[in-house]
Amino acid sequence: MDRLTSMAVFVRAVDLGSFAAAADALEMSGPMVGKHVRSLEERVGVRLLNRTTRRQSLTDAGQVYYERCRAVLVEAEAADAVVANELSEPSGRLRVTMPALLGRHCIAPLLMKLARKYPHLELDLAFGDPITDIIEAGYDLAIRTGDLDDQTGLIARRIASQRMVVCGARSYLRANGKPKMLDDLAAHEAIIYRRSGRVRPWLFPLGSQPPREIVPAGRLRLDDLEAIADAATQGMGLAWLPYWLVRERLNTGTLVGLFGGQPEFLYDCHALWPRSPRMLPKVRAAVDSLAAGLPKLMT
Repeated sequence: MDRLTSMAVFVRAVDLGSFAAAADALEMSGPMVGKHVRSLEERVGVRLLNRTTRRQSLTDAGQVYYERCRAVLVEAEAADAVVANELSEPSGRLRVTMPALLGRHCIAPLLMKLARKYPHLELDLAFGDPITDIIEAGYDLAIRTGDLDDQTGLIARRIASQRMVVCGARSYLRANGKPKMLDDLAAHEAIIYRRSGRVRPWLFPLGSQPPREIVPAGRLRLDDLEAIADAATQGMGLAWLPYWLVRERLNTGTLVGLFGGQPEFLYDCHALWPRSPRMLPKVRAAVDSLAAGLPKLMT
């Protein structure tokens, strides 16, 4: 029989003064109460209770055992309470990996707000190239944009979509003309995003068909989107960038958006976390917070 359960039955029988009262309180039969007590007596090898048809009393050994059982049960309840609290309010260290630029501009501010709300939540944030195996690296959560690679052992949830815009400085457009159609891009200087040795094509939706890919030509190749935005603002060429990154520049007119009638390509943004029987509150709170706040930052 389960020792902790038997201890709880024994303590209740002592507290209430009889097996019958303990049976009523615990919603079990009188013989079952006796079976739990005998199980403990067999385990420790001594009699714990002196029982007659009219009364029961603790033996000397039973008194000592009773006091220790009460202490054990109090500690067990305290342990349950700690875990229950852990599973009810976000707390502990939350390790998150994310793309550097998106992380600094969008993800981190939302997580900081979450940390202010929950004082027992700790943040451990990594900004940079994607971690291949977040489980092996020990991360609780990963933020990814675009197509997802192998998700073995992970759960993914789309939390936002970032739209991409083609833009350029007024000085560049005055000197080189404003492209009217996508085919006109071939005659323009582009500021190219190159990451991990690969040039990323510019993508444009075509309804239900796969998006049109345009591989831009240009003499500037950069691996940082903010540096590309800076170069575009200086009139060095056209750029294809996330709207959230250039929103202020578009609003102030330092950059001009192009192809206003053309549907903008959307890069899905996902949260990924290790699969487990129960989602930890700190992970759930972070994912819910990002899903609620991130779309507002990207539109």
